[in-house]
Amino acid sequence: MRRLVLRYIFFITATLVIIAIDQVTKQMAYQHLFDKPPVDVLPVLQWALVFNRGAAFGFLSDAGGIQHYLFSGLAMLISVILLVWIWRVCTENVLLAVALMLLLSGAVGNLIDRLTYQFVIDFINLHYGGWYFPAFNVADMAITFGACALIADSFGLNLSKRADAGEKNQADKNESKNEN
Repeated sequence: MRRLVLRYIFFITATLVIIAIDQVTKQMAYQHLFDKPPVDVLPVLQWALVFNRGAAFGFLSDAGGIQHYLFSGLAMLISVILLVWIWRVCTENVLLAVALMLLLSGAVGNLIDRLTYQFVIDFINLHYGGWYFPAFNVADMAITFGACALIADSFGLNLSKRADAGEKNQADKNESKNEN
């Protein structure tokens, strides 16, 4: 039980750190980019302030305001589910717990924006030539990496089972040496 509690505290702490980084970077972007043109950082990267009233890539951004309540409610429900799910798997499947932690971080980071401003602050803009990827933020990156980790886990890449098997094999080797 102690191991479970310590792992859960670790994952929740990591979640809070990612949420804090997301919120700080959004505030910095707002303070430095509001009413200013995009800032070129690299030939393919710029800081550009965007207020996203929709979901991913601006989906439903012109739905008349109902999307604010829909996405906020969904984010709250999903966050509770993710908290419980992390509790259930954090000692058995590290990759799945990391995936869920990243998804939770992103969902809560964007939820804070929706509840505070009724939109999400995006500011990272990737582009090449005339092609522009929709602007995003740290929370969106957490969601993306979390989804990738979730997919990896679904293909059977379970780091904790391999680690546990390695520990068990080492324990078996030590035990057989002690018998001799």
